[in-house]
Amino acid sequence: MEEQNVKKIKLLKLVEILRAETDEQNPMLATDVCKRLANNGIIVHRRVLTRDIDILNEFGYEIMSTLIGHERAYYVIDRSFSVPELKILIDAVQAATFITEKKTPELVEKIAALGGSHRAEIMQENIVCFNTRKHSNESIYYNVDCLENAIQNNKRVIFLYYDLDEHGEKVYRRDGHHYVVEPIALVFNDDNYYLSCYSAKHDGTANYRVDRMTAVESIDEEISEKAQELRGEMGCYTEQVFRMYGGDIENVTLELDDKLIGVIYDKFGEETKIIRTGETTVAASVKVQISPTFFGWLFQFGNQMKVLSPSSVANDYKKQAKAVLTE
Repeated sequence: MEEQNVKKIKLLKLVEILRAETDEQNPMLATDVCKRLANNGIIVHRRVLTRDIDILNEFGYEIMSTLIGHERAYYVIDRSFSVPELKILIDAVQAATFITEKKTPELVEKIAALGGSHRAEIMQENIVCFNTRKHSNESIYYNVDCLENAIQNNKRVIFLYYDLDEHGEKVYRRDGHHYVVEPIALVFNDDNYYLSCYSAKHDGTANYRVDRMTAVESIDEEISEKAQELRGEMGCYTEQVFRMYGGDIENVTLELDDKLIGVIYDKFGEETKIIRTGETTVAASVKVQISPTFFGWLFQFGNQMKVLSPSSVANDYKKQAKAVLTE
């Protein structure tokens, strides 16, 4: 009985390792699989490993194999999702405006199929279609693929960039001349995909909406060392730029009605420091980039939110308010 239990544990651990550490692009050599099992106190020889893989495949685990040199390697393509996980993914696809009307049902069907035919049928029967604004650029999926490959390979990209006029027609910037940029990362923010790039001209970053790009290509030119360095700073950068972009970074203290505490947490994160200043008021310390975007965000709350410090930001906010009232 003990031998049977050991064999069951071995097979379970084998599946766990392959699911956690392999995929089609990253197969694991048989010798490395044996080493990983040995690290878990399970000694397996390569010949026995082959039989174990066969047993797992007989029970439907679909462990694939390939040759790397003269040695066999294994990987798992299938990833199991629960119904709630798939439902979240389906809702995210429907809610995202950058996913076009044509592509949305295709992606929903593919996601539902990850749960197997039975669960896919159930989920598709219970889909609630969201009334969202969908973009029309069908090439966005090609753009994302091309840009991601360029980022992975440290290559520059070239593309055309456009806006839409009052008739919904494309108006290309730079009179139709190409942009050549050094990509840093793809960033999803406020229902849109952005390409963040390093600009040597301004020694800073620039952002481009992926759904506003056409003729996207990777070119055989390496990005600069500065662009590569910026990739390590993207978390901090996106936190600042995509919240309140366009100006100098300041530590600002806001006083607000305590009914707006949830708004502060939603905008700046649940780690934001908030202290009570009155029976119905609190103060929040936040880091933002001072810009018209920041002031515009403040305006929507009227007298329920104001700038306490620094005084320079409070004065700029007053000037912005006066300018709006006098126009």
